[in-house]
Amino acid sequence: MAISRSREFEADATGARLSGKPLALASALQKIEGYAQSRPLNINPSMAHMYIINPLRMQGIVALFRSHPPTEERIARLQEIAAQISA
Repeated sequence: MAISRSREFEADATGARLSGKPLALASALQKIEGYAQSRPLNINPSMAHMYIINPLRMQGIVALFRSHPPTEERIARLQEIAAQISA
């Protein structure tokens, strides 16, 4: 699972470099996360890794087994990339 999360961070960084707009990607993640939280999907947990944002609500100890990194952390990393680009 750690490999999956690190690959997702690398995909975000690559997308930020290719587009040149890391804050736009961060904004898109925020919108998708908001939608996912307001309308949770009824899916098989084994398929959660196929989604851009984790469609399952994971809390407590179950959150340790999530296949996606927390959206807040992905957004923070994209904001760091934006700061490096503008510096």
